[in-house]
Amino acid sequence: MKQIKLTIAFLLIVLIAVSQPVQWRGANRDGKFTDTGLLKKWPEAGPELLLQVEGIGKGYSSVVSTDKFIFATGMIDTLDYLSCITPEGQIKWKVAYGRSWTKSFPETRSTPTIEGDRVYIISGTGELVCLNVTDGAIRWKVNVDKDYNAEWHIWGVSESPLIVDDKVICSPGGAKTSVVAFDKMTGKPVWQSESVGGPRCYISPIVYEFKQFRYILAATGTHLIALEPATGKVVWTFKYWDGAKWDQPGLIWANTPVVKGRDIFISMGYDYRNVMVTMSEDGKSATEKWSNLILDNHHHGLIELDGYIFGSNWQSNSKGKWVSMNWETGEVKYETEWLTKGALIYADGLFYILEEKAGTVALVKPDQNNFEVISSFKLKGGTGPFWSHPFIANGKLYLRHGDILFVYNIKV
Repeated sequence: MKQIKLTIAFLLIVLIAVSQPVQWRGANRDGKFTDTGLLKKWPEAGPELLLQVEGIGKGYSSVVSTDKFIFATGMIDTLDYLSCITPEGQIKWKVAYGRSWTKSFPETRSTPTIEGDRVYIISGTGELVCLNVTDGAIRWKVNVDKDYNAEWHIWGVSESPLIVDDKVICSPGGAKTSVVAFDKMTGKPVWQSESVGGPRCYISPIVYEFKQFRYILAATGTHLIALEPATGKVVWTFKYWDGAKWDQPGLIWANTPVVKGRDIFISMGYDYRNVMVTMSEDGKSATEKWSNLILDNHHHGLIELDGYIFGSNWQSNSKGKWVSMNWETGEVKYETEWLTKGALIYADGLFYILEEKAGTVALVKPDQNNFEVISSFKLKGGTGPFWSHPFIANGKLYLRHGDILFVYNIKV
């Protein structure tokens, strides 16, 4: 009997590991990727280019990869498309899954989430869709933003779906509700939270765990929200929007919160203050721990590493510096010039940067006292700003510029 119990426990662990979602900015949405044995320095022209695939559509979303396929979203005409690409660079299937955002900066910004044989994605106008991995057939579809009276800001929807247990999470914002959950297999509604106020923002929610507490961290354009995954009950909120300092009803807030212990760091660019929020010991409230104006990260992602926060700040829409800051105190260790701001991820002891203006890709040493570029090269091809966040899997670096996917070999 004991052996049977151990076998069952082992099988459950294996099942959980296999079903771990592949998603935007890595397994925990924190920008940290688990690949090892990666190059510590690149050739002068950059690592080996394995694939260059055109025709994925216009977009700023990240491409993501499983062991079998690469997935990319993109806008073609007025529709958002999801492409499934083989490791050899062939487009296995391409499916229109919803209406694009057609106003300011309409390019697709939602990154797909893959779990098992299913892909989840949200269109630029708020259609939440579940498709088959094998053939792109749509299993179910819910027009979240229409059904729940979402309130849009200037750029529509940028959220990537979050899988939590047997549910998929979406945060439309507005007066009717702030966050909603659906059965991930059927698309049937499970719960809708109360409205905490504020329009839809551009954040992708995360699962936040500390000691006995396990919450969904989501946001509207005004509030950070902690919710119970099973019921959607709002446990606590933190009001980030200050009407005296921001003359719009919702913040242009795109960075998923960065967490460490009870602390949660939020930042949004535009010379608007960052805030280190700390959750109470009983998990029922959250208050401000410290704040400053130095690391106002635009939409490029932040990394917490060894007690420091790293990322670029906002000097203007086309300019930013690189910053290292103490997690506990907000003390700035450096604020340095290097080209301009850009997306930041981490893997195998090094930072990977995609600078947004000229497409410079850099390998950077993660030193809290100095910004040291080890290697760099430029992406060649594609159009528009370089806003897609890099992705690492299978010893490869996946980059995207507009309608083009680039895949590089970064394995030793």
